[in-house]
Amino acid sequence: MSTLKEILTRRPVAATIRLTVPAGGARPAPPVGPALGQYRLNLMAFCKDFNARTQKYKPDTPMAVTITAFKDNTFEFTVKSPSVTWYLKKAAGIESGSGRPGHVIATTLSVRHIYEIAKIKQSDPYCQYMSLESICKSIIGTANTMGIKVVRDLD
Repeated sequence: MSTLKEILTRRPVAATIRLTVPAGGARPAPPVGPALGQYRLNLMAFCKDFNARTQKYKPDTPMAVTITAFKDNTFEFTVKSPSVTWYLKKAAGIESGSGRPGHVIATTLSVRHIYEIAKIKQSDPYCQYMSLESICKSIIGTANTMGIKVVRDLD
């Protein structure tokens, strides 16, 4: 149950905006500018904060960001690490997965690659309470749907 103080200090939410922005590459041009501009948010403040938070990643790494816009023209945002499919494609060195997953194998990866991706994804807000084993199983399932075969050791 919420206390009276919590209810009174809540700010009304105008919108929740979900974007995919390259790491360190937020600029007040599309897609960031129009998405934030329609809610009258401070574009430069978002760009500076986002670029500062994502400077440890390589440039042009696609970062998923969720922006909560409030009615008083303020905002909060959370940055998630890149998607599992992006990591799998980078580890495998391919542009896209198989056109017919389950029939045509695009490439193979070792369990060590899966483990390294899982360690990175464990820092995500949605995965922080999941065990490393369950994250690995989820990544293996994603790899199978992309036509990537997971083997114990690469020959």
